[in-house]
Amino acid sequence: MKRFFAAIKFLTIMPVPGGWGGDEKTLARSVPYFPLTGLLIGLIAACFDYAVGRALPLLPASALTILVLICLTGGLHMDGLADTADGFFSARPRNKMMEIMRDSRIGVMGVLAVVFVVLLKVTLLTILFTSSRWALILIMPLAGRAAIVALMTALPYARPEGGLATLFAGSRSWLHCLWAWGILFAVAVGMAQGIGFAGALLALVVTVLFCLYNRSKLGGYTGDTLGAVCELAEMAPLLAAVVYYHQR
Repeated sequence: MKRFFAAIKFLTIMPVPGGWGGDEKTLARSVPYFPLTGLLIGLIAACFDYAVGRALPLLPASALTILVLICLTGGLHMDGLADTADGFFSARPRNKMMEIMRDSRIGVMGVLAVVFVVLLKVTLLTILFTSSRWALILIMPLAGRAAIVALMTALPYARPEGGLATLFAGSRSWLHCLWAWGILFAVAVGMAQGIGFAGALLALVVTVLFCLYNRSKLGGYTGDTLGAVCELAEMAPLLAAVVYYHQR
């Protein structure tokens, strides 16, 4: 259980008693629990959405639910998305991109990326006033954490000087990746049938495309690109569902 609590402590702001999360070695071995942490985040967000949806119209309820998803992680992945956008769209050499991504200040492309992703998530969720709405909210964070596991499995760590994400480089395994995506597809199909399967499949496509783009830009992943792929994959279940209902 220490590895599960280590994953919760690393990926969220939820309070975990000091001894429950173990040490850095425990954290390095917590990758298989990333998707379970995503499920926990999704369950909290889905319950919140159900409660707030009874008191508010759909738009503010959707905006608050997306805000809860961001706040549960302390904005960790949004920060990674912003830094990744600043670096990738800077039209600079690889080394300079890495410097830009390490800079704590946010640039224009980072702001645009965050605004676009938040607006798109809120818009898509607002459209989904269906029986599968809460299932899709549950699936979203699971898809994001499965994408994180896939990226750190498929690519090496990009920073030669090291960083926090290097903790996971030695314990990465394709079995962890299969486990994460197996959980995603099982939960998605079990909770939302065909729509859930389409959402999980689109999340996989987004993850593969981002992985290829990430490799072409940096040759490997960083902590920032892990956050970016998480945020992008989270949108996939909502987008797939909206496309499905729009075509009906």
